[in-house]
Amino acid sequence: MQHQTKRPLTLIPQGLTMIVAGFLPVFAIIAMFPVVQSMIEHFRDVPDAAQKVPAMVTAPGYAIALLAPFAGLFVDRFGRRPLLLVCTFFYGIVGSAPFFLEDLDAIFYSRFLLGVCEAGILTIVNTLIADYWDDTGRRNWLMLQGLVGPFFQPAVFFLVAAVASVRWNGGFLVYLIAFPIFIAMYFTLFEPKREQPAEVAVNADSAGAFPLGSAVQVGGLTLLASIIYYVFIVNGSIAWSEVGVSDPMAVSKATFIPAMFILAGSVVFRLVSRYSNAIQIAVFLALLGSGLAGIGLAHSVTSMQLSLVLQQTGAGMAVPALIAWAQSKFAFVHRGRGMGVWTCAFFLGQAISPNIVHAVRGMTGTMQGAFLVMGLIALGAAAVGVVVSRLPRLVTATA
Repeated sequence: MQHQTKRPLTLIPQGLTMIVAGFLPVFAIIAMFPVVQSMIEHFRDVPDAAQKVPAMVTAPGYAIALLAPFAGLFVDRFGRRPLLLVCTFFYGIVGSAPFFLEDLDAIFYSRFLLGVCEAGILTIVNTLIADYWDDTGRRNWLMLQGLVGPFFQPAVFFLVAAVASVRWNGGFLVYLIAFPIFIAMYFTLFEPKREQPAEVAVNADSAGAFPLGSAVQVGGLTLLASIIYYVFIVNGSIAWSEVGVSDPMAVSKATFIPAMFILAGSVVFRLVSRYSNAIQIAVFLALLGSGLAGIGLAHSVTSMQLSLVLQQTGAGMAVPALIAWAQSKFAFVHRGRGMGVWTCAFFLGQAISPNIVHAVRGMTGTMQGAFLVMGLIALGAAAVGVVVSRLPRLVTATA
């Protein structure tokens, strides 16, 4: 196993292209946060602009949740590479379109179309990672994706802020980055063969009917994990305020070092990838749960920071562990639809997590109380994962 972990990377041009392309769906949301206020001010004469502009930011996520399963269906039927090229090309067009638009409703519709492109990109990228590499190769590239991704975010913030300072909608020009990525895809990516030499173990009849049971498992667990994953991302500042830190700059300073542990999560994922998928999922749920519960019980900045270290480490593990598990559940002929289900569930979790946390907060009376409850749910799910990982041995022992 040690030898496999250190095995040299293969298909490096394809892997690097996958890492950058996989950032495009995330890019669509984080690129807008620096310009939300300037857009609200620009459309101050438009009724309900203060609500419409944030809705414009999150519109792609709803499109992804709605359309990703259909994107997977098209991927399995018509191929990976052609659809990825089409989605990436039009991502650049509709993403930058608001630079030329002055109507807020038109901008909203362009953002929804951007989500259509993102649904295809995210589904196909995760499908191709499973197609191009065996289990060890997938985990190596997923780890690298988790390590590289966080470094893109500050660069995007700086770039968007720089162009937006010149013109209120200048930030939308950063979506033109899709065109060089499109060129890289055109020259590096290839359509995988339908018969893979390192195909993961699946049921004997999986090449026939779509494995609905596996899809339900992937969708259900991914939805739960996504809801828990976004608890701190969406509500963290409220939890900080309940321990006496409410100034945005003070929150940023207190969060800066613990937030770097999201990188450690990618490394931990690779280290525990020698164990079963159930163990990997149990580990990240245990870290997320311990961190959220710790935040819920915290009474000082230090205890908040220590709990956030655990939460961020778990968050760094979550996405690669979930993707690696989902990829193992579907044969080549079903993988596009399978990863479409995963994408749908993850972004649906993003959409409904704030509502669920708000409801729990109403029952507990505080946001920290909601964090504690969500943390305990995650710990319970982690315990189930440990039990599941031991089931084959228990069956063997009692046979």
